[in-house]
Amino acid sequence: MQPLLLKGGRVIDPSRSFDQTADVLVQDGKIAAVGPTLGTPDGVEVRDVRGAIVAPGLVDLHVHLREPGNEDVETVASGARAAAAGGFTAVCAMPNTDPVTDNQAAVGFIVRQSLRAGWARVHPIGAISVGQQGGQLAELGEMVGAGAVAVSDDGRPVASSHLMRTALEYARTFDIPVADHCEEPTLASGGVMHEGLVAARLGLKGIPAAAEEIMVARDLLLAELTGGHVHLCHMSTRGSVELIRRAKERGVRVTAEVTPHHLTLTDRACEGYDTHAKMNPPLREDADVAALRSALQEGVIDCIASDHAPHAYDAKEAAFDDAPFGVVGLETAFGVAHTELVQGDVLTLPELVARMSTIPARAFHLPGGTLQPGAAADIVVLDLATSWTVDPARFHSKSRNSPFAGRRLCGRATLTLVGGKVVHDAGAATP
Repeated sequence: MQPLLLKGGRVIDPSRSFDQTADVLVQDGKIAAVGPTLGTPDGVEVRDVRGAIVAPGLVDLHVHLREPGNEDVETVASGARAAAAGGFTAVCAMPNTDPVTDNQAAVGFIVRQSLRAGWARVHPIGAISVGQQGGQLAELGEMVGAGAVAVSDDGRPVASSHLMRTALEYARTFDIPVADHCEEPTLASGGVMHEGLVAARLGLKGIPAAAEEIMVARDLLLAELTGGHVHLCHMSTRGSVELIRRAKERGVRVTAEVTPHHLTLTDRACEGYDTHAKMNPPLREDADVAALRSALQEGVIDCIASDHAPHAYDAKEAAFDDAPFGVVGLETAFGVAHTELVQGDVLTLPELVARMSTIPARAFHLPGGTLQPGAAADIVVLDLATSWTVDPARFHSKSRNSPFAGRRLCGRATLTLVGGKVVHDAGAATP
């Protein structure tokens, strides 16, 4: 692999509080050096990135890649390609596939598919329970041995407090987080959007904020009881924020994520019965968006994750009640976050890079999130000057179900490297 010199960019590395104009030398798949005016050894390819941002590759802790079972809407390869286009060098794949990723062989299959595809790294998340049925604990140790970096029944809440406690105790043995979809199923049953004035006006059954908050409170208490690490997926309510804040003050081992759509959209996006705004947890109210933004700013919520959830066109074209929950997000996540949060003065650019790269990598003990010399050369080059319009027809993902179609965004990845290999180059043909 030819050495590569990224020359003259603004290098932001939150892992070392590094933010200055510098060169980055990549050699043998690793970061060889970072510093001002590095020399150019013979045989090195030079890329002039002046005016651009050079940062650790983005890391997404929460994606659905649908393989095995629903390869018509996404595969490990197409999802990893979409991730690379979005500036992500690593993503964590949820286990609600068909069959469920609940054993050593299934985890190994995801690992092999990722290596075969050669785009972004795909880290499997194993199921908490066999078949995600909420009964018998899956074989956590075997899945970790095969490459699982966390366990979750995401897509389904863990209704049994006993199972959740047991999972936290076992996961602590392997030093992995238990990621939970926080939803009290009897309260949420039949709901299709946030329970509020918009749902009442549309005549749709709502999901109350309390359905999330009850399970957040339970999970925090169980994490405190067991000493296990609970990771709370896609937080959506101001009540959840307060519960997490108090738990962190008590020293509970909790990390939490929020999606770009929950940071920027409200339940008003469902007007006109727009199924591209149907997701679980649902879009909430202005006060919830404000609380989530403040929590991200303060570090109460640790990171941004896309919850990339592809669906077929005809499935989303159904009546609102019948359409599936979920939106794609890998190719819009950075643009939405930069436009709304950095340009909106919620986060500084280094803070955004930290919450989309360094902090998620640390939360799940993943390689990446750093430009430290000697680390794997997982790098993204970001162009913040160019605005672009979201056109789902141009996505690398197989699916098009985006709530941001037609939205004007500012900022996107122009170059993505994984292990020193260029996996996305906006200025060239697909490698």
